[in-house]
Amino acid sequence: MRTVLRALAALAMTIPVAAAVSPSAAQAVGPNLLPVTVSNSTGRGDAVYLYVIGVQLSSGRLGYVNQAGTFTAWSGGQLPPSPAPDVSIPGAGNGGSTTINFPRGFSGRVYFSFGEKLKFFLTPDGLVQPAPWASGDANYNILFDWSEFTYNDSGLWLNSSQVDMFAVPHAVTVTGSNGVTKRTGDMVANGRTNVINTIKGTSGWANTVYTRSDGTVLRVLSPGKAAGSGLLSANYLDSYIASAWSAYSSKTLTVVPFGDQPNTKYFGRTSGNVMNFTNSSGAQVASFNRPSSASVWGCDGDLPAPNDLVVGPISRTLCAALNRGTLGTVDTQPSTNAAAFYQNNPTNVYAKVIHANMTDGKAYAFAFDDVGNFESLVNDGDPRSAGIVLSPFTGGGGTTPPPSTATALISSLNNKCIDVPNSSFVDGARLQMWTCNGTNAQKWSFTNGTLLSPSGKCADVASGSTANGAAIQLWTCNGTGAQQFVLSAAGDLVNPQANKCVDIADLNANDGAKLQLWDCAGTSNQKWRKG
Repeated sequence: MRTVLRALAALAMTIPVAAAVSPSAAQAVGPNLLPVTVSNSTGRGDAVYLYVIGVQLSSGRLGYVNQAGTFTAWSGGQLPPSPAPDVSIPGAGNGGSTTINFPRGFSGRVYFSFGEKLKFFLTPDGLVQPAPWASGDANYNILFDWSEFTYNDSGLWLNSSQVDMFAVPHAVTVTGSNGVTKRTGDMVANGRTNVINTIKGTSGWANTVYTRSDGTVLRVLSPGKAAGSGLLSANYLDSYIASAWSAYSSKTLTVVPFGDQPNTKYFGRTSGNVMNFTNSSGAQVASFNRPSSASVWGCDGDLPAPNDLVVGPISRTLCAALNRGTLGTVDTQPSTNAAAFYQNNPTNVYAKVIHANMTDGKAYAFAFDDVGNFESLVNDGDPRSAGIVLSPFTGGGGTTPPPSTATALISSLNNKCIDVPNSSFVDGARLQMWTCNGTNAQKWSFTNGTLLSPSGKCADVASGSTANGAAIQLWTCNGTGAQQFVLSAAGDLVNPQANKCVDIADLNANDGAKLQLWDCAGTSNQKWRKG
């Protein structure tokens, strides 16, 4: 019942495909050893153990990395599996931190366990990793979780993962050579409790939550793992899948899988249980059988996703749409309107509640949650350090504005909302206009004179400038005049330091129009209302 990690399988985790391929002739960037600080703010008193396990990209060898960043290949595996050597790294207790190192050219996982060391096993083919969805697994009663990463000549990709289970809330960070830190994975206050209680209270889902005999909730299993273990109906999503699939017997599904290639489109129609896709020339390029619930949960089986430029991208788009419940109602995919996600019945309750309890709305709740950039991933092409923050189990959380105060800010020019691009709440994100969709990327709170986002960061005039054309961006709140904004009774959104207005550049009424500072002129591109 355990999973054997082979060299190729190590590259097929939830990290984007591009992250797992080292360019053959790329200039090396980032240090040979990347320092990664693992901070513990869980509030728990358990001893913590860390493991860095994966594959050396240049050789394809499976192995582990010690605290200093030295790689060692596994050896001595047997059948039946034999215990792997203890390669744990002591982690810090609550309030402390431990620094580990990623060697460049390595892809894998950082495991963290509480109170007890994890038990790994070796076969001649590879490493048997923990599989706690199986009651007979040696790690079944241990509290643990992991982050996934690839560090190569193209940079670092690091994500928190909930693809298999939700157990230990944790955020991930990366700091580039420019000094900018990107961070994601933070939960709202009491987010872990919210997830657990929502799942427990949803009909048919309670058995997916596993509580140890001492009362500790160890994990919530993802629907695929739960169904495979008999803890969730194996046919749970079938009725929705059938309805969504048959919708395209009478209309066409358009898939635009590459955001930077809007003219690359594929067109799907169903005939019986089969959906056939053609390209813009009318040639058939892909065909999919109506998937089972298991295929949707796993983004595999009837939804195979080879690493190519046609079938794989279509399959990933279909899987994301089926998990989010937009297939059948949104006929151009992928949909990026998060307000329309998980509105179907039955729906992926697991993914819905995890995303809802993230301060930036981002999570890796299923294998292709990165479609449309909704994944909890940080990336930098020239990293200098990174971090994994083990977050509070109760309390804590981001500085999310109370629901009663958070609101959209709508333009009189186009009735669109001030928006954080792609819900990426990183310092320097240039604020834009976008069709209103109700997501946290469009929620703002006037707090202590600032315009505060649910991520806890503030709207900011770049570099504290008072000049016309200065960019309006997101930045860590710092109390300066660059982050003071007042919405007047006349609808002007004014930065008092400059005595100028937030303005939609060039009177652009389209999605993606940028915000800037400009002399107040009373024009529609400078008029705002709460909504």
